Amino acid sequence: MAPRDTTLFCLMLCLLQKIQAQEGELPIPKISAVPSSVISWNESVKIQCCGIPESYLYQLEILKNSTSTVVEKRWGFQKVAEFTIKHMDTNTAGRYQCQYRKARRWSKHSEALELVVTGLYDKPFLSSDQVLVVMPEENTSLQCGSAHIPLDRFLLTKEGAAALPQHQNGEHQGNFTLGPVTLSFSGNYRCYGWHSGSPYVWSAPSDALELVVTDTMNLDYTVENLIRMGMAGLVLMALLAILAENWHSNKVQHKGHLEDLPELTLSAQKSQTK
Repeated sequence: MAPRDTTLFCLMLCLLQKIQAQEGELPIPKISAVPSSVISWNESVKIQCCGIPESYLYQLEILKNSTSTVVEKRWGFQKVAEFTIKHMDTNTAGRYQCQYRKARRWSKHSEALELVVTGLYDKPFLSSDQVLVVMPEENTSLQCGSAHIPLDRFLLTKEGAAALPQHQNGEHQGNFTLGPVTLSFSGNYRCYGWHSGSPYVWSAPSDALELVVTDTMNLDYTVENLIRMGMAGLVLMALLAILAENWHSNKVQHKGHLEDLPELTLSAQKSQTK
């Protein structure tokens, strides 16, 4: 290559590097599942990959055995691309990631999204050997177990909670300790079980178990206030009854007085005539 050509190539390379530095790195996309990342067997789920409006290509990949495989591509300028898995099963459960392309550059991959399919195994049982009505700051424990299926991983969930709170390892049973509890711990709990070799294939959820956290001191105050309000109401009703009776008595006396007036007038006239 001639010196002049080499100089021109270096200038073009420096210019390209300067342009890329000014543009900066593309924002990392965000991946999510709708309605949830925990899906019942054979149900559908939508995976959303959020990038930038200037991106014209989105790519969804599944991660298995340390390698990624392209599942689907979406073309067209859009900020959010949506991919649909129509039937969840053992083949579609796993870890997913996505990326997008702008001009000649690919963005970095998103964080991994874990899609779990439930219902492959029978539901475990959720129980407690303690009272399920507790006071704040106390501890309580729940047990999730599978009598006939050798599951060795268990998870406890609370209905309405944003995250899956507790994982537990064990043979046929997982023990979960909750506490010190607050009033927010009240609610229905369920658990799942799975084999450690298939972390994205879970059992059906257990039956719900309700935990009640109650502040008995506040409850006593409430009952006491209700009793006081009831007594005040009775006193008020008694006063109203006395006032009504007094008003009625005065009305009767006043009526009797008016009825006597004609007789007194007639007696007065007779006296004057005489």
